[in-house]
Amino acid sequence: MTGSSDKPGFAKRFCTAVMILGLAPLSVHADDLASFCERLPRPAYASFEKHSSSNSWFEVYNVEPGVFAIYEPFQWQEVISYLITGDDRALLFDTGNGMGDIKAIVDQLTDKPVTVLNSHTHFDHIGGNYQFDEILSVSTEFSIENSHGVANETVTMEASPEALCKGLPEGVTLASHRIKPFTITGTVREGDVIDLGGRRLEVLQLPGHTDDAIALLERESGFMWTGDTFYEGPIWLYFPETDLAAYRASIARLAELAPGLTALFPAHNTPRAAPELLIETQKAFELVLEGKATPVPTWEGVVTFEFEGFGFLMREDNTRLPAQ
Repeated sequence: MTGSSDKPGFAKRFCTAVMILGLAPLSVHADDLASFCERLPRPAYASFEKHSSSNSWFEVYNVEPGVFAIYEPFQWQEVISYLITGDDRALLFDTGNGMGDIKAIVDQLTDKPVTVLNSHTHFDHIGGNYQFDEILSVSTEFSIENSHGVANETVTMEASPEALCKGLPEGVTLASHRIKPFTITGTVREGDVIDLGGRRLEVLQLPGHTDDAIALLERESGFMWTGDTFYEGPIWLYFPETDLAAYRASIARLAELAPGLTALFPAHNTPRAAPELLIETQKAFELVLEGKATPVPTWEGVVTFEFEGFGFLMREDNTRLPAQ
């Protein structure tokens, strides 16, 4: 969701956080909610080949040779998971909301052994983990807690009519949707390299959005999968688990890497973004922390800082770092 021009879509995603955190929203107009669905498909997807494995819930796109974006366009999170294939193995970076059968999609795309690794363990990125046998994690306390699953009452809003542009997949209901538990089978750390055969993915630990946030870097191609540390739209930095000082360091680190990158693959909204946006994001975040950006009230206690192509969603009482 890109800046102010995509506010209608974000109005819907805001509602889920309101339910989870118990915040009181400002008024959201019904026509704003309806327009989210009317704006699909996003123009960015016209540049990519839609794969034949796409179905009524997932749209799959070839974004690069051996890189598939598995997109959930009809649910307000607009999550994108990525299947990255090598000569010997494949890596699934995130598994979505857990509403559609993501393993059935993956099985159509590759017959190689598949390892799951999550960009972080917010519920909208771990929903299909339970379908896979090999799951790597940085295994913080936050990761381990979320591996136990997320109860229906926490994610009910995600399956509500307000969150959807079409009906739920068969077998999923408002009352039954939950994030099922999964087993972490291995641990990764900063600098670890996952060798898929012919392509090597380096793990970058980027705490901030959550303490278990990571990115993947393929140095040879200049590709980076950024998770929720960067995507085109207001980046959520208001959760209790968010650490602004850590996010500041992480986005600065990515900005330094940007000149050597050729493409970003974010976890929401659009499947490819320009690396230069990391530099702009880092500069913009400094403006926010310095009190030089204008907050836009979003709901009671929550504000958005809007920039061209991205933004930050933050608590009104937590937009500056503590004095050193």
